[in-house]
Parts: sequence; structure tokens; C-alpha cells
Amino acid sequence: MKKPNLKDRKFGADEVDICIVGAGAAGGVLAHDLAKTGLSVVLIEAGPFWDPQNDFASDELAMSTLGWEDTVLVTGATPLTMGQNNTGRGVGGGTVHFTGVFLRFHESDFKVKTRDGVADDWPISYSDLAPYYDRLEKEIAVSGPKHFPWGQFHGPYPYPEREPTSTNAMLFRQGCEKLGVKSTVTPLAIISAPFDGRPPCINRGFCNQGCMPNSKFSTLIQHIPKAIGYGAEVLSDCMVTQIEVDDRSGRVTGVVFVHDGVEYRQKSKVVILANFVVQMPRLLLASTTAKYPQGLANSSGLVGKGIMPHSSQDVYARFDQEVRLYKGTPVLASTLDFYETDKQRGFVRGYTIHAHGSRPVAMARGIANSAKLWGLGLRQMMLDFNYYARATLVGEVLPDLANTVTLADEQDEYGLPRPIVTFSYGQNDQKLIDHGVAKMKEILSAAGGKPEYVTQDTAHLMGGCRMGNDPETSVTDQWGRTHDHENLYLAGAPLFVTGGGTNPTATVMALAARTADHLIAEAKRGMLGQLTR
Repeated sequence: MKKPNLKDRKFGADEVDICIVGAGAAGGVLAHDLAKTGLSVVLIEAGPFWDPQNDFASDELAMSTLGWEDTVLVTGATPLTMGQNNTGRGVGGGTVHFTGVFLRFHESDFKVKTRDGVADDWPISYSDLAPYYDRLEKEIAVSGPKHFPWGQFHGPYPYPEREPTSTNAMLFRQGCEKLGVKSTVTPLAIISAPFDGRPPCINRGFCNQGCMPNSKFSTLIQHIPKAIGYGAEVLSDCMVTQIEVDDRSGRVTGVVFVHDGVEYRQKSKVVILANFVVQMPRLLLASTTAKYPQGLANSSGLVGKGIMPHSSQDVYARFDQEVRLYKGTPVLASTLDFYETDKQRGFVRGYTIHAHGSRPVAMARGIANSAKLWGLGLRQMMLDFNYYARATLVGEVLPDLANTVTLADEQDEYGLPRPIVTFSYGQNDQKLIDHGVAKMKEILSAAGGKPEYVTQDTAHLMGGCRMGNDPETSVTDQWGRTHDHENLYLAGAPLFVTGGGTNPTATVMALAARTADHLIAEAKRGMLGQLTR
């Protein structure tokens, strides 16, 4: 299963119903749901087909290969650090190395313009995604508390909350309690009891390096193997270089991809891009024709515009007793008490704070870069690694059209222009960060720690191909269908209109499942890939 056998495949392969580009959170769900109904599905992934037992290791440096390591050019007032924190590469995508945090967006996240007068409203509401949140949480056996204090869903989750908790999480919750801040054990896509042939978590703590026992969910081990069982074909190590389109009709006809230096074409009735926030605009912008000189799906000029990371600053506090940040599942406690807008704070929107474990290399790198601590000083500090606790911010960043993915003149080995990611924080973003960092320091201090380092980081890229009802101000409709091409769909985090203040994986998957249902309904009417609205 690791390498596709394309030896006998013709350049223009037989047309399939659905071709999906990108085998991550969205692509895996789409492949599973669509293949299950009998539609012919080909799933194309640029990276390898991982084998957890043989390819994963409890090794921070070795597992950097789970992220997209190709060159991405960055610029802006606060340039993003690209890599494993912002994207995945390989079957399973970012779900292979995410922490497993599985939180829903709140109702307010979909109505930011209405409620707060900034950004825009989504063309859908929380209620549109609620059935898909429900389904997916059961499908992957999310573990979580009996009562969840925030948002529209208050539990219980399908599987009981994870135990035992880590020292880092216990200290975090103690600090929250002393300050009157509500906290809870974090809902996780990590099983707390046997499920679907998989063992419960044993607290190795290397969730970000790939889960060898398969206790943590990923589409690599959950949705994609089942999709293959339903007849889907997975082509790994295949780089899609072009979306082909008929200039007369505006319909896409398939994609061109490269495997082992050989170029192939996959014809399809419907093409779905599920290849994330940098690579999706890159491919759309690079797929130019005489009719579409600015790229595909780009009549609005918004492809690649308005990207949003989450601000993800860390606070490290030193304690007198050992904490051992490496022990246990990285995220085991959270608070969303600061999620909704409170105008008294001086900014709109909000954030989540997680008690977040760390491996030594990640901690050393973050502190070295942010505190400019190097050499002997860094070594001396890291000798006390076991005495540090950590809290992490997941802060909402407002969309700004100046934050973009564009194309460079420089090309990669496939002849594709390299992407340029331009990013700068806005004034509201910085006020939110300052408030969140101060609150993390308060929590860790209340628990008995001494905050010593704040590291600057981002995670969870979103936006760049936003959905909406108006073709002039959005790239797709509410189903992910591009306004310009009736049989070209987009899926995943690029569709987000706003970024919310918490981890996006559950929402990425819920959107994908909703799009799959839409396509299945079209297929049943005999209208697959035809404009019916």
C-alpha cells in the first residue's frame, strides 16, 4: 500500500466519479463517505503512505518528515514559520501528527460580522454542522468529559475522559481553580478504551511524532483504510501539478500528477481539492489557461487571500517540583473561559488555553528563537527541563486580505511556482495575544510556578479560499463548490471565513462530511458535477 503501482496506467486514465487531491482530515473523510456509496474515487496524495509501526518513532528530529518540508517562501511583518506546526505531508495529512484535540467551533464563530462587526459571517451556521460533529465524534470515539462547560455542545462525549492526567495538566487546573477560571479535561480523538481493533492510549506522549500504537485517530488508520475497502484507489507519492479545464464549458476534466518522474493524467467527473491552505491556492493559481489567466476559481480575485493562522504563543514557567513535560498525552486540560468577545478587554473575539506538554527539542528551539538564548545559556536552562510547565494559546486571528498565498517566479522540481506566504498580525490580533499571554502567566503563577519564557508561534492555517453566497466576495458556495467551475470543489480549512479560537480539525472534518452528503445527493439525482442550484 505504500507505493501505487502505476506501471500499467495510461496517461489519460479512465474517468472516475470523484478525484480528491490531498489525503488529510478532509480528503480522508470525503474518500470514505463517497466510496461507501459506490462512487468511484481516486485519492491522490503528494506524500508517502505511512506505516505507523515501521515509519513512526519516538524521535522529534526524525519525525519532522511528517510535515511539508518543501520550500515555502515567507514574508510580512510577522512571517510564519512553516513546517509540521502548520501542515502535513503523507496519507493522513496533519491528523498523523496533531495533538488529537477535538473541539467544536461555537455558534458565534459563524456570525462574527453580525455579533462583533468585523470580518464576515459564514454562509452556514453551527446547526448546519452539528449533526456532522455528532457523527464524527462517535465514528472516531472521541474521549471527553461528561459535561463540557462552553459552546453549544455540553457532552457527554462517546468515550470517557482520558486518565491519568499529566502533572502539567494538574498544575494548570490548580492554577485555574485558584483564579476562578473554569477548566476541563480536553476532548481528544484519542481512545480511552479499546475501539475498532485499536488499543487505548498508554501515554507515550509522542502524539506529534505519529502514534505507533494507533490509539490516536488519524484518517491514515481510520477513514482511508475503510475507503480502500469500499473500492477507493489511493495514489501516494504523487504530486498534482495541474488541474485541467475545458475553456469552453468551464468544467474541469481532471488533474495531471507526477510519480517517480513520470507524468500521468486522472480524468474525473468531479475534482475536489483537499490539499490545505498553502498548496490549494498554489495549485489553483498555477493552473492558468487562456480563459483563466489568473488561475482557476479566481474570478473574485480572492484565491490565496485572507489566510489565518492561530496565534500560538507558549508560556514556560519553572516550578520547584518536577513536572516532566514529556510525560503523558500532550494536551490533557484546557479552558475556553476567554473564548467569546468581552468588550472590556479592548479587543473582539477570543481564545483557548491548553496545558500543553513538550518534547525537549521543541522547547529548546522555541526558547532559543524567542529569547535569543544560545550556547551555554540554553544548555544550562535545558538541564532544568523537567521543572518547567507549559501553557499554549490558540488565539483567533482576524482575516486580512493582505495576508496571502501568492506565486514566486522560482519553480520547484515539478515546474510549479513556489508559494510565497505573506503574513502580519493586526492590531486586534496583538491585543488578543497580549491578553492571552498575561492570562497564561497568571494561571501558571497561581499554580506555584515562575513564568520565565514566552515563545512566539503559530499553528492551524485556515482561509485563503473562503466560502460564501456571493461569487464576487467568495471562492466557493456553502458546499465547497467553486463559483466558477460547477464540478470543482474545495474542502478543508481553506474554506474557513473566520478562524475561531480553538483547534480546527473537528470543523474541517464536519465540513467535508457535509460536502460528501451534498455530492451523494447529487449523484442519486443523476446530477453529479452539474450545476443544480
